[in-house]
Amino acid sequence: MSPTDAARLRELVDAWKRGCQLAVNEAWGVCHTRSEVQQLAYDRLREETSLGSQHAVLATHRAAEAIKRARQRDTDKPEFTSPTVAFDTRTMTVFDDRTVSLTTTGERVRCDLKLPAGDGYQSRYLDDEDWEPAKSTLHYRDGEFTFHLGFRTPRPAIDPPTEGATVLGVDLGVENLAVTSTARFFDAGELNHRREEFERVQASLEATGTRSAARTLRQAGNRVDRYVRQRLHEVANGIVAEAEEYDCELIAFGELTEAVDLLPEADPYHEWLFQRLLSFVEYRAAERGIAVVEVNPEYTSQRCMECGFTHPQNRNLDANQFECLKCEASAHDDYNAAKNIAFRCVRRGPLSSRGLGAAACALQSGVVTPDDGFTPYAELSEAPRSD
Repeated sequence: MSPTDAARLRELVDAWKRGCQLAVNEAWGVCHTRSEVQQLAYDRLREETSLGSQHAVLATHRAAEAIKRARQRDTDKPEFTSPTVAFDTRTMTVFDDRTVSLTTTGERVRCDLKLPAGDGYQSRYLDDEDWEPAKSTLHYRDGEFTFHLGFRTPRPAIDPPTEGATVLGVDLGVENLAVTSTARFFDAGELNHRREEFERVQASLEATGTRSAARTLRQAGNRVDRYVRQRLHEVANGIVAEAEEYDCELIAFGELTEAVDLLPEADPYHEWLFQRLLSFVEYRAAERGIAVVEVNPEYTSQRCMECGFTHPQNRNLDANQFECLKCEASAHDDYNAAKNIAFRCVRRGPLSSRGLGAAACALQSGVVTPDDGFTPYAELSEAPRSD
C-alpha cells in the first residue's frame, strides 16, 4: 500500500470515529433503533464530517448498536475510540485478482488481499460462487491495516408473484424464535438454554487457560453450533411447510435490522440467528417457487389486527399477551405481530412493477384482505391443503 493510500485510510478511520460519536451524542437518551438514529443524525454527519453518504449511514447504524448495548448493560454513553470502520457492498468491491477497492473520504483505495498461504478457507470463499462478500471491517493498529472480509450466501433470485397472492407473516423473537400468522409457534427455549450453558462453560474454561481447556471449549462450541444449525433447519422447513399448506406464494418477515432493534432483549447473537434462519427459509422457499420479502416491522407488535388501534400499552411484555385497549381483542403478542407483518405486506402495495403482489394474509382459520376483511377458509373456493 502506498503512503498516500495509507493516509486516506487513516483519514477515513478518524472521520468514522467522529461520525459515530456525533451520532451517539445526537441520539443518546432520544432513540436507539437504526432507522431512528439515521433519520436524526445523518444530516449532521454529512455536514460535520468528511464521510460519504453510505459511510454516514453505516456510522449511524453502528451508533445505534452501541446505544442499544449500553442500555442493555445500563452503562454510560458509548465513546468511540477503536480505530475500526465498517464496510458493506456499497463501500467496497472485491475483485477476482485478490484486490479490494474501498471507499474513503476522498478517492477510493485499491489494496491487495494478503491471504494465508496454502488452501485456506478464505480462498475457498472467494472462489466459491455460492458465497459473496458481505459486511466487513477495517482495523488499524500499530501502523498496520487488517481487513476482516465477511461472506454470505447470495439470496435466490425469485420474482414476487405478478398477481394477487396470499402471504404468510413471520414474527421473529427471543422467547419464540418464529411465529407465523397461521399460529404456528417455533420455541427458542432449548436454543437459549444451550447458549447460556455454553457461556457458563466458556467463562470457566477461559479462566483455566490451559491447552486442554481450549480444546474442550472448542469441542463444546462445535456441539452447540451443530445443534443451532439443526434447529434452524427444522424451523425453516416448518415455515416453508406452513406456507405450502396454506397456499401462500409469499413469506414476509420484518426487516431484520429493524426487528433486532425493536427487541429490547436481543443482542448480536440474535441478529446472527435471524440472518441464518432467513437465509435457510429463502433457499427452501425458492425451491418451491415461494418468494420471501421483508417489510418494516415497526408498530406491528402494538397494532391491533382487529381494529387497527396502535398503542404501546396494548402489549404486555411480561405476559407475552396482546390486548387492545380500544376493542379488547386479545391474542399472544407474537402471533398478533406475525399477522400484522403479513397484513403490512399486503397494504404496502405492489412488490414489483409487473403486478399487484400480495392481496391477502393467511391466518389459521381464514384470510384477511384490506377490502373484504376476514373470510373463513370454508367460504373460499379453495381451502388450504392439509397433510
